Amino acid sequence: MKKKIIFFAICAILAAPVNAQSYFDHLEVKTRVGYNIGGTAPIGMPATIRSIEAFRLTPSFMVGFDVAMPLKQKWGLQAGLHFENKAMNAEVTTKGYRMEVVKGDSKLDGLFTGHVKQEVTEWMLTLPIEATYALGKVTLKAGPYFSLLLHKDFSGIASNGYLRQGDPTGPRINMGNKDGEWATYDFSDEMRPLQMGVSVGADWQVHRKIGLSADLNWGLTGIFKSDFKTVEQTLFPIYGTIGIFNKF
Repeated sequence: MKKKIIFFAICAILAAPVNAQSYFDHLEVKTRVGYNIGGTAPIGMPATIRSIEAFRLTPSFMVGFDVAMPLKQKWGLQAGLHFENKAMNAEVTTKGYRMEVVKGDSKLDGLFTGHVKQEVTEWMLTLPIEATYALGKVTLKAGPYFSLLLHKDFSGIASNGYLRQGDPTGPRINMGNKDGEWATYDFSDEMRPLQMGVSVGADWQVHRKIGLSADLNWGLTGIFKSDFKTVEQTLFPIYGTIGIFNKF
């Protein structure tokens, strides 16, 4: 009996490298480049934001690679590393919006009514981990992602309005539309260094090696730290990515 156990153990050990080699022979590597389109916003527009005056596309690119492995039948697993930028440039009209701004040498906190120009930039390394399902030339994919921010910026200008310090009945501070008359804000240091979310998308193999991709990346953690209360609404990064890939 012991001899049989030893025999089967030796066979398993000898077969392991062969099986591993056969398994890794089916790995696919895809290099990617894409363009991110979207923004950082609350779920549901708050009443304090009365209208969106402008929304401009910004250079928001993604480059990276993914490694995919088959698991069973049409199912597989894919993980990668992406270097990307998610940015937004928007202008809104507000009424009674909680703000903390700097005007001249003074730091002011209160409720702002007027025009707000906002710029958001996030450079990050993203690790997506996705389950895949093959349907002919199309591969569906979904799973979580984790992002480490390398550079972050959330800043802007408050103008053409006024700030009520403290509460709606507080002193009124007027703000114009020229340099020296408006106020600025910068919440970059309050942004999370780590983000996580979910991604769903599809890869379409249009050639033996070349394909097109489309993804939706929805952040589950707000961009600000949990103890930051100046911005009352939780802001989520929600971006779509369109791109091309090359399969090896």
